[in-house]
This record gives sequence, structure tokens and C-alpha cells, in this order.
Amino acid sequence: MRLAVVAVGRLKDGPERELCQRYAGRTGEIGRGLGFSGPDLVELPESRARREDDRKREEADLIAARVPAGLLIVLDERGTSLPSPDFAARLGRERDAGNPAASFVIGGADGLDASLRDRAAIRLSFGALTIPHQIVRVLVLEQIYRALTILSGHPYHRG
Repeated sequence: MRLAVVAVGRLKDGPERELCQRYAGRTGEIGRGLGFSGPDLVELPESRARREDDRKREEADLIAARVPAGLLIVLDERGTSLPSPDFAARLGRERDAGNPAASFVIGGADGLDASLRDRAAIRLSFGALTIPHQIVRVLVLEQIYRALTILSGHPYHRG
């Protein structure tokens, strides 16, 4: 199963980018033995449209063009908060079912267009707090890494 994190906006050089690269590297290493590849990190430009709805729609079109067929997971404050073992189990089931890809989508500053949210198999929330997109990327990559360590029996996760 190919993993991808698709995000609107560019992550600047700094500690957030370094953490993303660290977790992406770790995920790639452990994932190979578990039937996962990637994660691909895809950054898309923010829309310059004047109206919020137009921005969200334009960004949704860009995202849809870059997301492969497979499991679509969107990060959304109105989504479900899953315990890490449940999240890991879901990824494992999707892989075992032959799903070719899992894409984690992080919208722009205005959020995601409803059309994209409605297509998602999972709407994932890291809680009701407002979290900067740079930090959300780190959290997504860390949770993917954590899920794979759970699937492998690695002691990183201490439930």
C-alpha cells in the first residue's frame, strides 16, 4: 500500500520540516517490511481566489488531481478522533484488503471543500483545538509511523 500526505501550502525550512522528514524516513524504513511504501509528501499551492468557497473548491480540484485511487483520509476538525491502535488496525485491514494507496489530506487555511470531505472514507480529527497546518503535517506523519510500529510489534507505542 502506497502512503501519501497531500497538503495545501508549502512547509518552510525549519524544525517542522525536519520533523516531517525524520518521521517520513522512519516510516519508509519500517513500512517496507510490512507491505507499505512511501510516504510521498505532496505540497500543493494555496488558492489565490478572493472568496473562501472558491479557494476551497480550487484547492479541492488540485488535491483530487494528486490523490491516487484508494483510501482517502482527510484531516478535519469535525472528524473522528481515533485511538492509535484502532487507526493502525484500520490501515492494516485496508492493506490486507488490497487497497493500493492511503492518502492523508490536509487542507488549506480555509479547510476542505465539502465535496472532498464527503468522498473521504475517514475524517480524522486531532481534537477540537486549532492546530497550525505545519504541526498537523508532523502529527500525521508521526501517527503513520506509530501505526506501522504497532502493526510490526515494535515497542515505540506504549498503550
